Amino acid sequence: MDRFKPYRDQLTALELAGRKRQLIIPVGKDFSSNDYLGLARSPFLQKAAQTAIANGIAHGSGGSRLLGGNHPEHEALEAFAAAHYGAEACLFFGSGFAANTALFATLPQTGDLLLYDELIHASVHDGMKLGRATFNAFRHNDCNAIEAGIRAWRASGGTGTVWIAVESLYSMDGDRAPLADLARIADKHEAMLVIDEAHAVGVFGDRGVGLCAALGKRDNVLVLRTCGKALGGEGGLLTMPAILREFFINRARPFIFSTAPSPLTAHLAHQAIVHVGDSPSLQAGLAEHIALVRNCFAGLQLSDGQDSQIFPIILGEDRVAVSVAALLQRQGFDVRAIRPPTVPAGTARLRISLTLNVTADDIRALSDALREALALAEAA
Repeated sequence: MDRFKPYRDQLTALELAGRKRQLIIPVGKDFSSNDYLGLARSPFLQKAAQTAIANGIAHGSGGSRLLGGNHPEHEALEAFAAAHYGAEACLFFGSGFAANTALFATLPQTGDLLLYDELIHASVHDGMKLGRATFNAFRHNDCNAIEAGIRAWRASGGTGTVWIAVESLYSMDGDRAPLADLARIADKHEAMLVIDEAHAVGVFGDRGVGLCAALGKRDNVLVLRTCGKALGGEGGLLTMPAILREFFINRARPFIFSTAPSPLTAHLAHQAIVHVGDSPSLQAGLAEHIALVRNCFAGLQLSDGQDSQIFPIILGEDRVAVSVAALLQRQGFDVRAIRPPTVPAGTARLRISLTLNVTADDIRALSDALREALALAEAA
């Protein structure tokens, strides 16, 4: 008996389809990471870490937040983040994935309806499957579809709370959600609006607060902001009404039964938020990169309304995307191919991610190499 045959067969099928994943150590100019502001290796955070350790901040929490693992650094980060982002309360998780999973497994209740954008993060899907609510997808950024879904559910007898889940900036297409319209829909239908700011925090908004600031302080909005992308560290911050924070502490299994994030990690996230807020040159530098790419990539297959640091080059076929990415990697550019199921079938792409880890000259060189690689792929 070959006990591993089911796994081997699935891996073989993935390889034949050009979809088998593998781990690769990053090499070359960074056009693939989410370290948008270049903070992951920044001297600022390195010094902050050294100072914190020298001052006795623990690198491990020692337990769950409810059993000895709650440290002053966690409390200080949450209090600061709530005030900085204009919310009543905040809770810190070890990752954005953990925060999303906990949220959707815990808050929507039996009898509620959860409507989610079809391009929402995978962590939301995992949370929904663990939760109690009915859930349905709606067409990407389609507010009419949301309203139609709510009306149909109410007409069928639905009486619970409606939850609407979106990303403010989508990670694979780089486009934005219509946040003002979504807030109006949530208000009209007494719904809860959950916004994932993972790819917007630090990059957009005054002092790097993201794209949600214009919504103001609302008791029907929860926001996830990750610390592992533009903020250069790790962790996830959920801002919300205080009563929901209390409910999480009492009911969210991924929070209750997980060892708390490192106090050092919490301290560095706090320092990163302050640093981004005090350093407008970081956002300005990335904005210059974005403008340069829009100019250099003119004529390529970019998504409509591109206005972010994420530039998808849609190539369609999985193998074409992989081969073009390999050509660019051999020329010293860390560019990755994104394939289904991460993106819809037939939309395999290169995801060009802009960071302050590259220069304007690097961007121009990538543009030239990309056009050559695409020409070779088309001729093949």
